[in-house]
Amino acid sequence: MRIAKTIELDERTERELRVLAKRRRVEARLQQRALVVLLAAQGWQNKDIAVEAGLDRRQVALWRQRFLDGGIDALRKDAPRAGRPATVTAQMESRIVHATLHERPVNATHWSTRTLAEHLGTGATTIRRVWHSHGLKPHLSRGFKLSSDPRFQDKLLDVVGLYMNPPEHALVLSCDEKSQIQALNRTQPGLPMKRGRAGTVTHDYKRHGTTTLFAALNTLDGSVISMCQPRHRHGEWLKFLRLIERRTPKHLSLHLIVDNYATHSHPDVQQWLARHPRFVMHFTPTSASWLNMVERFFRDITDKRIRRDSFTSVAELEMAIDLYVAHHNIDPKPFIWTASACDILAKVTRAKAALTAAAG
Repeated sequence: MRIAKTIELDERTERELRVLAKRRRVEARLQQRALVVLLAAQGWQNKDIAVEAGLDRRQVALWRQRFLDGGIDALRKDAPRAGRPATVTAQMESRIVHATLHERPVNATHWSTRTLAEHLGTGATTIRRVWHSHGLKPHLSRGFKLSSDPRFQDKLLDVVGLYMNPPEHALVLSCDEKSQIQALNRTQPGLPMKRGRAGTVTHDYKRHGTTTLFAALNTLDGSVISMCQPRHRHGEWLKFLRLIERRTPKHLSLHLIVDNYATHSHPDVQQWLARHPRFVMHFTPTSASWLNMVERFFRDITDKRIRRDSFTSVAELEMAIDLYVAHHNIDPKPFIWTASACDILAKVTRAKAALTAAAG
């Protein structure tokens, strides 16, 4: 009987494997392989790992050995199979990757499969396959901004600590304003969705005013305290704080996570907070709205209720918002924060290094 070799993991490798096993955007087969290695490192037998991971015992043994031979990189790729020889040479594949990452077309900001194929004298299907195998997506671009807050690390540790280890006998409320929500009325009725055609709305509209949504997301159960106001000055913020005061149990401390908007630290607000010591304010770093969990709720209400509808007045818009929040609170679902402060700081450090290298 063949005895499987013991797998020992260092802290860094184990952390990377756990990320691969749990992250949503990772391929299912890579998640399975990472899980196999993690369980093997814990001393599980192949037959038990096979049941847990949904694989055959021979597959478990295979990926254990692959990891021992080649580490995490060996889990990312399947072994070569018999079949027709590859038509793309390693030199051509390297040329495609280099051109994608380091060159630009003369008349555009990025390559398409056809423009790069024409430039290199190969086929568009070849370009597509190489991009897919290397995870390259030139057609996509996402925005980002690194915070320049000198107290970024302290504030990050404070906020993430509230999410992952909330204090006892207290509520953690993620608070913010979604300002300038427009009551837009489309100039013509939209066409309904039907087979082969998406629903449509006209590109033009009439404006009927704006409102500001104040929201406090309870990070424990996902319920929301909300209020709509025509503006978002410190006076409206004080009204919202009083609403939170009325809507929450009196015996609990309240930890509010807010951004650095000036109204949140106005002298009148500070005086009110001094008279209500159960309110404890926690500020996110500048340019770090992604750290405020209520932004996730704002995205949902925008996508699901506001963006594709038409409103003939501000009152109609505010009624739609209130109904959405009321329905949400019937069966709220909390957003689970999973990123540790150490992982975030490591990612920020890598981004700063990349920016420095690009600038140099």
